[in-house]
Amino acid sequence: METKDVLAALAAIAQESRLAVFRLLVQVGPDGMAATKIAEQLDIAPSSLSFHLKELTYARLITSRSEGRFVIYSADVVVMNGLIDYLTENCCGGVPCGPAGCDTKPTST
Repeated sequence: METKDVLAALAAIAQESRLAVFRLLVQVGPDGMAATKIAEQLDIAPSSLSFHLKELTYARLITSRSEGRFVIYSADVVVMNGLIDYLTENCCGGVPCGPAGCDTKPTST
């Protein structure tokens, strides 16, 4: 994942409603959810939700597809995993972390 893509993704989820939408879509899984259901579930006005969905789509964190008269949104897990990989690429000095994380102790400043 390129730095510009990482910055776009982080900027997109650095807002409370967009983060809530993204987390909901991750929880729902690949089946996704209609925009109307997202609005109901998170109590977001449809006009506001439309703006947030556009921003998440632009950052490639979500995808959309038409099903009849509904637009279904899903989290793009490949992009999400790419973002996580980018952020943790050099975790623990480049040594893969175990289930408990790094064995190093944080230093106090």
